[in-house]
Amino acid sequence: MNTAESAALELVLRQRGWKKAEYGTADLYLLNTCSVRQTAETRLKGRLAQYEALKKKSEFTLVVAGCMASRLGESLKELFPAVDYVMGTGARSIFPAILESVENGQSKTACEKTTGEKTTGGKIAGDNIASDNIALLQESAVFSFSTSHLEEGAFRSFVPIMHGCNNFCSYCIVPYVRGREVSRSPQAIAEEIVLLAENGVREITLLGQNVNSYRYEGMDFPNLLRSIAGWIKGGPIQWVRFLSANPKDLSRETIAVMAENPCFCRHIHLPVQHGSNRILDAMNRRYTRENFLLLTKEFKSAMPNLSLSTDILVGFPGETEDDLQRALDLMEEVQFLYAYMYHYNPREGTAAYALPGRISEKTKRERLSRVIALQKKHTALALKNRIGSRESVLIEGISRKNADEVIGRTERDEMVVVPGTAGLIGSFIDVELYSLRGNTFRSKIV
Repeated sequence: MNTAESAALELVLRQRGWKKAEYGTADLYLLNTCSVRQTAETRLKGRLAQYEALKKKSEFTLVVAGCMASRLGESLKELFPAVDYVMGTGARSIFPAILESVENGQSKTACEKTTGEKTTGGKIAGDNIASDNIALLQESAVFSFSTSHLEEGAFRSFVPIMHGCNNFCSYCIVPYVRGREVSRSPQAIAEEIVLLAENGVREITLLGQNVNSYRYEGMDFPNLLRSIAGWIKGGPIQWVRFLSANPKDLSRETIAVMAENPCFCRHIHLPVQHGSNRILDAMNRRYTRENFLLLTKEFKSAMPNLSLSTDILVGFPGETEDDLQRALDLMEEVQFLYAYMYHYNPREGTAAYALPGRISEKTKRERLSRVIALQKKHTALALKNRIGSRESVLIEGISRKNADEVIGRTERDEMVVVPGTAGLIGSFIDVELYSLRGNTFRSKIV
């Protein structure tokens, strides 16, 4: 989601005539932040310290956007005085006003010399769209979707279809920084897809914090998928993916629509988080391991060539060895192609932060290592079993290891290298997978 939102912000800059600049030479720095994990915030604070030092040497405007901006708000300016504007996820609509203020010379330094009058927004009053007006805009801002999220020159693009989350999983900060669920109108989604097709995009990924809870008036997620399949038929966009999907909201109708329409890639990322019902309940996931296992069986029955990936969170407060074994058993039964695996980190402001029974760092790391080892085994076996298959691959770029090879991805989300030149980038080609290098297939064109 951050990638899509960053692309939308970059588009606003390009449309106003701004160009990318090297570090140390820019007039404006924009940091789009994440708060899902504490480590992301820690890295960002280190980056802000660098800008604090840089601002002592040169004059520029520093804007902090995204989830961390939503969570910390104006306190970011107290922690890091170099920050000029804090723009949360629901306030992106004020970005043009910020840019106009900068373009019209409303810099902090210049205005202090002129008036010395500070506003609640942390900037200084002046002519045109000054910071007091921006502060008022920020107070009244509501979330709105950007019209396009296409990165310049890209042939794959994200298409946000909903924003926010109503689930309140006990470990997750997202509902607090992104707010309640808001679905995008089908017309706006269709207009963006048309724009992407006109720009030669070949693959789109529908985005949302809980994408399958999409609902706009009478349109639900499976009906939106059915509509998209019709909109792109016969055009340059051939593949459609979506994430993230919450297992509790994934309907049989969604599975049926995917199975009926080959434009939907035969891969789905389905975050299970854990395999113990006791821990799933403590996480407020609102499904059981039995629900999840049945869902995966229904997917594989409808689409036998489907690959599955997931998220696994270990070391949640109160987790026992028996709970962990339940998670490992679930992994053995499903055999995910790959997984994002991590151990629990407390996030202040979430329900889980106050839970008793925190697991020691040493134990969390040890349990995580066992989960990772098992997933490596499953990934290796799944990939080995694919050797000899013929697949369509969307070429993404030149291989970093060999300039005479290009790298691409199958619809099952497997990485493939094949002999070729830059002229193949953005094209679909048919290949035969004949060997593995790590987790990447080597292939030949057929």
